[in-house]
Amino acid sequence: MDSVLSPLDLTAREAPDGPVAIARPHRVHAAATWFRKNFPGEVFYAVKANPSEWVLDALWSAGIRGFDVASDTEAALIARKFPEAQIAFMHPVKSRRAIARAFHDYGVKTFALDSEDELEKILAETNGAKDLTLVVRFAVSGDGAAYPLTRKFGVTAEEAPALLRRVRQSSEEMLGVSFHVGSQCMRTDAFRNAMDMVNRAIVNAGVVVDIVDVGGGFPAIYPGMTPPPMMDYVNAIKNGFEEMFVAQNAKLWAEPGRALVAEAGSTVTRVELRKGDALYLNDGAFGTLFDATHLNWAFPAKLLRQEPSRAKLAPFRLYGPTCDSMDAAAGPFMLPADIQEGDLIEIGSLGAYGTAMGTRFNGFGETVTIESKDSPWPSMYGEASSVVAMPKRKRAPKKQPQV
Repeated sequence: MDSVLSPLDLTAREAPDGPVAIARPHRVHAAATWFRKNFPGEVFYAVKANPSEWVLDALWSAGIRGFDVASDTEAALIARKFPEAQIAFMHPVKSRRAIARAFHDYGVKTFALDSEDELEKILAETNGAKDLTLVVRFAVSGDGAAYPLTRKFGVTAEEAPALLRRVRQSSEEMLGVSFHVGSQCMRTDAFRNAMDMVNRAIVNAGVVVDIVDVGGGFPAIYPGMTPPPMMDYVNAIKNGFEEMFVAQNAKLWAEPGRALVAEAGSTVTRVELRKGDALYLNDGAFGTLFDATHLNWAFPAKLLRQEPSRAKLAPFRLYGPTCDSMDAAAGPFMLPADIQEGDLIEIGSLGAYGTAMGTRFNGFGETVTIESKDSPWPSMYGEASSVVAMPKRKRAPKKQPQV
């Protein structure tokens, strides 16, 4: 992988025709090191957030040994790359083929489920294995999440006790409980509230629980979304765990994805055409800008020029290269008003669900990856620059000194 000191270096040479994915492995390492130091349990990286080789290598070098996979393909990736890794198949609904491959081919023995039918599938495809760790996924409130995940998965509080008892009877190893408060959770009490609800179900079931998995949802910083300090989330989880009626030696797990990689990635994209406040780019909704378009989130953006622009900042809409009208991001993205065709823009905080979401729709999607040594975006971990092109919409221009 080629490297630069910063993406600005791309303006001094002929840039690739397509978008450039900027990789910052040192930011992944910093985030993973923070979690290992401060989270009072085991960390399982959510591979779906970004399965790039450079991400996985940085996590492993920082000491991450647990990986949350959502498919047998992800299980294969981790098993081949890190034979000593602990792999947890945390997708609550899996095909029989995926269960069998994960267990027989890749040695996966930890499976999530949210129904008795899924339990029967797991037991059947593992030939009634007695050394499985089975984790019951709960449906919990998504209040406080920028992207709630409450509708698709999870057993309800009313149905949970019966399922917990059934799973406990099937497992001679460990029984776990898990939940997901939603992606980009902005409230620390969401974890505590979910833990309290799960705890009531455990008490009603009268079973011994060996693992409490608080899932993902740990946030990153985006324009207009500055979460509480990460330590506040950890403290809320720690306090909630201490009050749960679980085994005395119960384990605490977490599945951070976005929080470990968001700061580590960005995309450099070229302006192909400008129409007023609309910029047409060579990347978009079907490339690395999924969150920016489909979720209508704002992302930090800055113009890359050898000679900095003196123009005032103005709000822009972005359109991607495909012929689909959904390939659009309302933003607003604050950029110099003199931006024009051929300019390069860096859109930041795309390390999570950026390149991982890319497609080849309309023949686009080819991305070159280049490593950068800088740290330009605000960090949840206190080590990156706090100065970034995330201007407010209204800002009085500085007065020029009279001469």
